[in-house]
Amino acid sequence: MPPRFPFDNSYARLPERFFTRQAPAPVEAPTLVALNRPLADRLGLTLPEDAAETARLFAGTTLPEGAEPLAQVYAGHQFGGWSPQLGDGRAILLGEVVAPDGARFDIQLKGAGRTPYSRMGDGRAWLGPVLREYIVSEAMAAMGVPTTRALAAVTTGEPVLREAVMPGAILARVAASHIRVGTFQYFAARRDTDALQALTDHVIARHYPEATGPEGLLDAVIGAQARLIAQWMGLGFIHGVMNTDNMTLSGETIDYGPCAFMDAYYPDTVFSSIDQFGRYAYANQPQVAVWNLAQLATALLPLLPDRDEGIERFTALVNGFSDRFDAEWHAVLRAKLGLATEDEEDAALAFDLLERMAKNSADFTRTFRALSGDTPQSARDEFIDPTALDPWLTRWQARLAAEARDEAARITAMQAANPARIPRNHRVEEAITASAAGDFTPFENLMQALAHPFADDPSVAEYEEPPTDEQRVLRTFCGT
Repeated sequence: MPPRFPFDNSYARLPERFFTRQAPAPVEAPTLVALNRPLADRLGLTLPEDAAETARLFAGTTLPEGAEPLAQVYAGHQFGGWSPQLGDGRAILLGEVVAPDGARFDIQLKGAGRTPYSRMGDGRAWLGPVLREYIVSEAMAAMGVPTTRALAAVTTGEPVLREAVMPGAILARVAASHIRVGTFQYFAARRDTDALQALTDHVIARHYPEATGPEGLLDAVIGAQARLIAQWMGLGFIHGVMNTDNMTLSGETIDYGPCAFMDAYYPDTVFSSIDQFGRYAYANQPQVAVWNLAQLATALLPLLPDRDEGIERFTALVNGFSDRFDAEWHAVLRAKLGLATEDEEDAALAFDLLERMAKNSADFTRTFRALSGDTPQSARDEFIDPTALDPWLTRWQARLAAEARDEAARITAMQAANPARIPRNHRVEEAITASAAGDFTPFENLMQALAHPFADDPSVAEYEEPPTDEQRVLRTFCGT
């Protein structure tokens, strides 16, 4: 049966200055590494039965009927520095599919060859970053965080030169859209108000049909980003490269380059090798979001009839992010602590726990999961000084008693908010190292362990263990 993708390519119908039409560069000998069949079914795709043919499809060597491949252009602030033109330097958008339920998704091939936006890059990806993004994005989806998804991964049969010769690979990525803050910045910098208006109308129709005009769009994006960042911080996630070109208008997590999950909790944790000054440290992520959203507001200003009035209204909206984030963050923390009702002291209770964890090198994931069990006192085992947790446990248990909530219901709710397993850095690196040597078993085992992260499963309990000192990964790297 020939492949069928239910394409309806609305972005390709925007003006030509939004992109460059370009097909993926064919590769020599693609091999299918992973295929996300549940996601393919969700999208309503009909795929070839033959694995080799499927590999050619997701390598871009053959194109499904109806594809209109293109590379999107955008700009962005990278670590605060302005780049007036970035764009898809190694990614090709095949098109948009409309799923059986009417939802619209981009399908993009990442690592598909050079484009006019590649600058000095080769347009390719090596296997390590492809598998990192596959693992982490699918884990994020399993934990309920809005995210781009991984549809397939293929090796290309061609080498890629980085710090050494690496095996080449391509990721088939799915997103509600790939439109970024930097997309708006690109046209604002060129004073192209017609393009800004077309882009605003497109995003509103696609993501926020209830929004009215630029102000309504900004308000909706601020709300989506407040929810998103609170959710991922509740998992100990550090994006690592929150540039404006890596913040989507849809409110999805995108670009899993030097990202990582914390083991021991420290609010100033940084993993990214390129984040030399800690701009994107764990605790800084809400403030970075405010900065990025201010850039979006600035880009939207030319669409308002009264600039001075617009600045006043947009400033109030952006400044309101902090309160909206705090509300989302406090809700996440209450859920993690098993609290079904609100009390004005709940935030102080949660922050007290986090402070004690930081002082005692307590593992973020394991501490909250232990509190979610039948014997929450076992969380003491995560602390250098177990007695440091005791005063907090007394306060927390008194707060729980005040709710008079059924204990079984509390445990169930807490375990649904606190995963047993996350993609720990050392496990991801283990899978990448083995795969680069031709052994995909660790990758497959890790994917199986992360498929149901909230479920107790003794068969994959080893993936709940923190790294030893020898296994600890202190730096992560950008995929380029």
